[in-house]
Amino acid sequence: MKKIIVIGSGGHAKVVIDIILQRNKVLDDNLKIIGILDDKYNEDEKIEIFETPVIGKIDEMLELQEDVYYVIAIGNNSVRRKIAEKYSDKKFITLIHPKAIIGEKVSIEEGTVVMAGSIINSYTKIGKHCILNTGSIIEHDNTIEDYVHISPNATLCGGITIGEETWIGAGATIIQEKKIGKKVMVGAGTVIIKNIRKYFKVIRQNPIRLIRTEIEGN
Repeated sequence: MKKIIVIGSGGHAKVVIDIILQRNKVLDDNLKIIGILDDKYNEDEKIEIFETPVIGKIDEMLELQEDVYYVIAIGNNSVRRKIAEKYSDKKFITLIHPKAIIGEKVSIEEGTVVMAGSIINSYTKIGKHCILNTGSIIEHDNTIEDYVHISPNATLCGGITIGEETWIGAGATIIQEKKIGKKVMVGAGTVIIKNIRKYFKVIRQNPIRLIRTEIEGN
């Protein structure tokens, strides 16, 4: 049996916990969630997700036993990175929904979660603590670096590189062989046909026009 602590108690945490429950139900995994940690914890207020209680704040990771695995169930890429780096001595579990399809020669690093209906095709490399959200399609030979979030129904064609902490919005499409830099934000529904350098925000203002705005402070 693997004991798991979930970090975060928002909407994303609900989906991550559901993956754990589905793996136990469909694949007969032996995963036991022993609690949730969240800085919103208040000992006077009882918060539960699927009957799993919030048992303390995130700093309590320092005091918990060594045979526990963690998953950071927080959608914000920077926050996920900050927690993972602060507690880098802890063990993080990789979670894949039973209804995701994973091709041959795919590598997925620790702490990454793959949601239901996602397809990851062969020779793709997925970094650590990424989110591949519901129904996302990651074609062959892609490289997705650490702390990336691919939103629902986004499509990455073959041979694409996505830089660290980049966020790809829901329903976005990136055509083959493009490179997207680190900390880029791609808006929902956008179609990317060129390389995007780091720290850019790419949004779709209307169905035919794209705006590129450099993110302030970078």
